[in-house]
Amino acid sequence: MSARGPEEPGRRVAPPIPVLLYHAVMDDPPEWIAEFTVTPREFAAQLDAIGACGRTPVPVGALVAHLAGREPLPDRPVVLTFDDGFADLPGPTAEALAGRSMPATAYLTTGALTRSGGGSLLPPAPMMSLAQAPLLEQYGMEVGGHTVTHAQLDTLPAAALRSELVDSRKVLEDVLGHEVAHLAYPHGYNSVRVRRAARAAGYESAVAVRHALSSGRDEPYRIARLILRRSHTVRDIERWMAGEGARVAPFPDSLPTVGWRWYRRGRAAVRGPEFAG
Repeated sequence: MSARGPEEPGRRVAPPIPVLLYHAVMDDPPEWIAEFTVTPREFAAQLDAIGACGRTPVPVGALVAHLAGREPLPDRPVVLTFDDGFADLPGPTAEALAGRSMPATAYLTTGALTRSGGGSLLPPAPMMSLAQAPLLEQYGMEVGGHTVTHAQLDTLPAAALRSELVDSRKVLEDVLGHEVAHLAYPHGYNSVRVRRAARAAGYESAVAVRHALSSGRDEPYRIARLILRRSHTVRDIERWMAGEGARVAPFPDSLPTVGWRWYRRGRAAVRGPEFAG
């Protein structure tokens, strides 16, 4: 069986679209984010591998426009995304992308990018400032929301959920001067209720994690991504660029995923909102 899974009779299998999820790009990350950090040298090698494979980088907005039937995509697209807003993003990371003419999408946790922290649940780490968000756009990056505090959205009551989605969007729109249309769920945690809330808050799309390749048939409010870990190599990137090494979305949540969500909801009812990570 191929990585794309079995083809159902009479059903056309959509070609895989890799959507990569990066966090920090640095040599000495805090321990809590080290597992999801790549070094600048590794990052450069991975970008060069993407360029060599013939994939065309596009921002999330282009993928979403394709899913909505508004615009075609290049023959072999790839999407690069960056969560949270670490300090490297508006500097060497954005420069590495711009130097290779690779557009990307950055999802910013607004509470972690202000001096007060805004009640962010993210542990301490070198972060960019909110005022640097327009600089990302100058480098050719698309900016989306990643909530205020980085909480587990699928465990929050309705009012808190709406605040996480609406308040962060407003803050970003104020600093950027235009609409913010795209969202990333912290750690990918979502549910039918969260997806409905994202749509109601005015977002046109939302990305999850799912550890899977996306496709032209993916769901606009839980687009699948592949999360980069420090153990991943250029060979992993090459396999994903070939449309291999992971299943292809869309697909329903597994029973373990559903069970884990209910467990976290029960824990949050006792402890209160918790960091999604």
